[in-house]
Amino acid sequence: MFLRSLIALALALLWTVPAVAETPLIGLDRNEQALPWKAVGRLENGAGYCTATLIAPDLVLSAAHCVFDAQGEALAPSRLKFRAGFRNGTAEAERHVVQIALPEAYAYKSDDWIRRIANDVVLLRLDQAIPTHVISPFKIEQRALERSEVSVVSYGRGRDSLPSLQQRCSVLRSYKGMFLMDCDTTYGSSGAPVFRRDGTQIRIASVISGYVSIRGTRHTTAVALPQQVRALKAKLRAEATGPVARVNRIGVGARTSSGGAKFIRP
Repeated sequence: MFLRSLIALALALLWTVPAVAETPLIGLDRNEQALPWKAVGRLENGAGYCTATLIAPDLVLSAAHCVFDAQGEALAPSRLKFRAGFRNGTAEAERHVVQIALPEAYAYKSDDWIRRIANDVVLLRLDQAIPTHVISPFKIEQRALERSEVSVVSYGRGRDSLPSLQQRCSVLRSYKGMFLMDCDTTYGSSGAPVFRRDGTQIRIASVISGYVSIRGTRHTTAVALPQQVRALKAKLRAEATGPVARVNRIGVGARTSSGGAKFIRP
């Protein structure tokens, strides 16, 4: 059912979506290039990584499947480290994770791929806040994301040590809480922020989940925000009364032979 639905959606895209020129990836090597994106970093467990973003001094946003190992088993939150602004072996700030909130509807091993992708988001609380004068967090876009041009900052296979910016790619279609996009992502890009520009304002409108390949055409998948973030913040507050390190379904995707955190691939 999932593949039939996506195939039908992909065929519709061929007829309804105008061609938009994608921009190439830009490696943020120089300080002046990287400065606006310091809140984006790597979420690591010592064996693999995903991309993640600071959205408050002590809160980090990423993809839910990034906090599971390759077998879908939970790992202790102490295994997780967020390295903000990571470039060439050094980071602007490093913090460990002490609390994790996942959507109630997310199940790592679920066969319902659409529901799995639509809930593939996680919110993590850090052991210590990162001062805003060191790194300014990104805000969440409150408006629904429709077909539009967006930007993505991510790490990935072949560019592990440096974040890359794609200034312009497109949201092709929304479908049951998920998006199909034509952005340039790969292993390790899971959890990367999708940015929407409004004049001088840049806010996070979505989070990269993975990709699907439909009849030879590859589409990046992403998660609809902001309702998910509001619910996860409430969950963190509710669960903070108990032991902080006691959470359900946590872990980090182990590094595979391809060199990064894995994507969902139906």
